[in-house]
Amino acid sequence: MMKNKSKNKINKVSEMGTGLASKAKKGQVEFLDFLKGYNVIGMSVGVVIGNAVKDLVSSIASNLIMPLVGMVTPSGSYKDIALTIGETQFKVGAFLGSLLDFLIIALVVFVVVKKILKIEVGK
Repeated sequence: MMKNKSKNKINKVSEMGTGLASKAKKGQVEFLDFLKGYNVIGMSVGVVIGNAVKDLVSSIASNLIMPLVGMVTPSGSYKDIALTIGETQFKVGAFLGSLLDFLIIALVVFVVVKKILKIEVGK
């Protein structure tokens, strides 16, 4: 009698383990379906590449284009360009650098999206 109760308990625990494993497997499948269905992986790759492009564009603007601007400014550095009104100083040079970064990134995104849409229409 005692052995039967022990076997029943062992069987119940074993069944519970099997049930948990199947639920875990089902959850894993649902998660993978979610990743595929909502293009989460593609968006993740886009974020990583976008961040790399941002760094590249910032480097181009800061190290290649803005030094040319700095050559024609009286102080010699575009970052030092400032507008002073009373005791308030507006750092126009830093703003121009950020604006140039934004414009280059916007242009790159525009060209890439336009090319992608053109390829999709051709299919």
